[in-house]
Amino acid sequence: MKAHEFWQEIHSAETVTPQPYEKSYPARLPDGRILFLPIRPLGESGSAIASLILNQAALAVEDALAGWLAERLAPFSPDIVVGLPTLGLSLARLVAAKLGHRRYIALGTSRKFWYDDELSVPVESITSPGARKRLYVDPRMLPLLENARIALVDDVISTGTSISAGLDLLGASGHEPVVIGAAMLQTRRWADRLESDRRGMAGRVRGVIETPLLERAEGGWRPLD
Repeated sequence: MKAHEFWQEIHSAETVTPQPYEKSYPARLPDGRILFLPIRPLGESGSAIASLILNQAALAVEDALAGWLAERLAPFSPDIVVGLPTLGLSLARLVAAKLGHRRYIALGTSRKFWYDDELSVPVESITSPGARKRLYVDPRMLPLLENARIALVDDVISTGTSISAGLDLLGASGHEPVVIGAAMLQTRRWADRLESDRRGMAGRVRGVIETPLLERAEGGWRPLD
């Protein structure tokens, strides 16, 4: 599969890809079908991860992932969906619509002049290492959070850094989500981060795709058990 062809098509459940995986990981979707994800080596560590870049996915693929995520968040009866930048925003918007909401709250890393610095926290991303940013919530959106059941949504949860920043920001305004959602849960590194910072919060996480940490093997990569 060529680099630009990833995330463009969902394949049948009968698609068979033997291990070791050379360049792509076959992620199993809730209906049994397969979405092939490119494998990204983690430097010289001998480990790798499967990658999902949602704003490069086919619109139909993004819509399908949003539909499954909305189904997994619906039992928590969220009143408002809060989206994390950058790639989590389009997903959060779609999820909110599929839950029947009229709007959602978009967190941002661009400071508007009417923002309150006390309603911001530092944030970094695994895909943008070293980038120093702050995460903001528009103060005008705070009334939408009052007494609301909140769903916090991102595209991918990997190390837990971005989600932790979102939780910190919501906490700064006196709120916490009843559920956390993502299109993909990338390995289980995020769970340790959330449990160490906020006991029990990892149990509120729901994802559509779950992918393992991969280890180098002869001829490719295998899931690390």
